[in-house]
Amino acid sequence: MNNDFLIRPIETRDNAAVAAIIRAVMPEFGADGPGFAIHDAEVDTMYQAYARPRSAYFVVERDGVVIGGGGIAPLEGGDADVCELRKMYFLPEARGIGAGSAMMQRCLDAARSEGFRRCYLETLTGMDAAQALYKRSGFQPLCGPLGGTGHFSCDQFFIRDL
Repeated sequence: MNNDFLIRPIETRDNAAVAAIIRAVMPEFGADGPGFAIHDAEVDTMYQAYARPRSAYFVVERDGVVIGGGGIAPLEGGDADVCELRKMYFLPEARGIGAGSAMMQRCLDAARSEGFRRCYLETLTGMDAAQALYKRSGFQPLCGPLGGTGHFSCDQFFIRDL
């Protein structure tokens, strides 16, 4: 395998692969209990969930295999100008090859093109590489959550201007 990868919009055929990635990666970080995104109804139908207005989801593909994903959508219960970076997860083989930074750029560009002015995200203590990426990408920590995502087990919150 090589480190070349492609980031492209999710397609219906990617639903099972993306669900499998979410279900593999979240437990790796202890994020499989109540109040985590692994239990969101959209996990099995990501293409359909992100076909909604002002939403976008992208996959990372290498050698024809989906190895990660990430997206944006309006923040539930938040201001109209705030989007949420959502369900950005990568299998181990997608880590350390620049896919995270590339995915972040693609998501922030999509957020800007949809007219959002700020991007919010929730994460978990222990997801250190992810938090390093968020900070490198200009996200600032918040003292508490915004909106009503239902992810009450997340304990780290970040926002950045677009």
